Amino acid sequence: MNYNTMKTIVSLCFLLLFSILSVSPLAAQPPGGRPKMDREDIESMKIAFLTRKLSLSPEEAQKFWPVYNSFADEIKNIKEGRAERMKDSKESFANMPDKDVEKLIDAEISSRQQELDVLKKYHSQFKQTLPIKKVAMLYRAEEDFKRELIEKIREKRMEKRGPGRD
Repeated sequence: MNYNTMKTIVSLCFLLLFSILSVSPLAAQPPGGRPKMDREDIESMKIAFLTRKLSLSPEEAQKFWPVYNSFADEIKNIKEGRAERMKDSKESFANMPDKDVEKLIDAEISSRQQELDVLKKYHSQFKQTLPIKKVAMLYRAEEDFKRELIEKIREKRMEKRGPGRD
């Protein structure tokens, strides 16, 4: 993967993470009885999306999902640590001491490297469980899912605001 692609992936991950964290009102039951969208719902949507996009055979699915779930758990742990650090620093960077800002930046870079290390580790495992074209499709499908999820979140926000309000 080249630098720009990785930069885009990391940016989208950030956008997704902050979108999910900032949509907590969406998780509440809105008026009109619409169902809420929580992490479990998102995970279920992702599993269905990836299954559909990858067209996994039963044998492939049996090998793939345990590996993917381990991968997803490791990435989730890294992202939760990142979210916790960011939550603790809600104040503006302009009001923070330089040393604190530097610590946050260093931790962010470390988190990104951890994610890359996990991806590298699991990439070889994915290649052992799926044909290489499906591995490529997996990476694309994950990005497609993030974009689709962000769009759904935007739609829910627009529904919440009501007609005629932007």
